[in-house]
Amino acid sequence: MRVLVAPDSFKGSLEAPTVAQAIGRGLERAGLPAPDLCPLADGGEGTLDVLLGALGGRVRVTTATDPLGRAVPARFGELEGGAGLVEVAEATGLARVVEEERDAHAASSRGTGELVLAAAQAGADPVIVAAGGSASTDGGAGALAAIQEGGGIDGVRLVVLCDVRTPWEQAAARFGPQKGADPATVRRLQRRLERLAERLPRDPRGRALTGAAGGLAGGLWAAHQAELHPGAAWILAALGFDARLRAARAVVVGEGRLDRTTLEGKLVFEVCTRARQIGVPSHAIVGEDALDLFDRRILDLQAVLEAGTTEALERAGQKLADVL
Repeated sequence: MRVLVAPDSFKGSLEAPTVAQAIGRGLERAGLPAPDLCPLADGGEGTLDVLLGALGGRVRVTTATDPLGRAVPARFGELEGGAGLVEVAEATGLARVVEEERDAHAASSRGTGELVLAAAQAGADPVIVAAGGSASTDGGAGALAAIQEGGGIDGVRLVVLCDVRTPWEQAAARFGPQKGADPATVRRLQRRLERLAERLPRDPRGRALTGAAGGLAGGLWAAHQAELHPGAAWILAALGFDARLRAARAVVVGEGRLDRTTLEGKLVFEVCTRARQIGVPSHAIVGEDALDLFDRRILDLQAVLEAGTTEALERAGQKLADVL
């Protein structure tokens, strides 16, 4: 039985495939069999690379609009089987805007709509939208305008992977400050979302998941009948994760910072919960461990090691092998 290595990305530092490969090298260096590498994502940043690596396909590059209206190169994926994959962070991501430029009210989701349109026009059906890491809180207004102005998507099915369960009406207050909004701007964003909800074909208010990506998920649901799914569970199912977990002697999870927010349904929490239910021991290698012993018991982690570089991840994998 092999060790299953299933980390999330270390946000802003290391992509999930890089983390998994480094830990895997450490385990092998310690004499363990080659592990089952299963890098993960929850619908946020890194989803494109994780799903393309696991399911096969190719990357297409086009020009799209960044949150402040500038033309940038942006990727979308064509998965084996015909589905398209658009990651909101590619064009509309917060990482596209340096901190001093952030303007939560001006930031638009238009670039994501352009990528959805490009994937649909390339023949993709469905188009999967990974809705995390957004700089905008426009309810998807920019994306909807781009799709309409580009001629529409002719009934192509949309599937939105949401990295949060937040409903539409809470999107501004919950995530606006992360995008540079002060209290007055948060109120402006809330009023704008209220007005948009009243104009959309369906009312997204009061529905879980519609607040993902600053309401983009709700806008696509309301205007294009998009299916909304919790991203972590959808991706785990697509990767055949439960079967791989049952076949493992242990699972190694990872993320940039292990803290109380981990317990709010993040990938590490989801994986550890499934592992505990199945009876597979869980271990973690993280960039920073900020979890107290009580919360660690909730995750039932047998060991937690810190590592922030690929070299340190390899050493941590090698050290972890001693207790596996």
